[in-house]
Amino acid sequence: MAKVNKAATTLVLMLSLLIFVSMAESRILGAKTGTVICDIVIGVKRGDTCFGIEQKFKLNAKFFNSINPNLNCNALFVGQWVCIDGAAN
Repeated sequence: MAKVNKAATTLVLMLSLLIFVSMAESRILGAKTGTVICDIVIGVKRGDTCFGIEQKFKLNAKFFNSINPNLNCNALFVGQWVCIDGAAN
């Protein structure tokens, strides 16, 4: 009986590790990763904000975020490239 419990415990620990790693990678196993095609980029200037860029180029927030998936709007820096036209799949 001790061998069954040890095997079950090992299986549970291995599955937990697999789930933890997949969550840390921010993707679900077997899921397709999206691609972004950027057609036009601009360089961030002093005083620019994501909201200001959205307004200037008449973009809605959902589209802007979809073509800039790794952009941290709280940490924009001068010279950073920001996509303002493209497509996200």
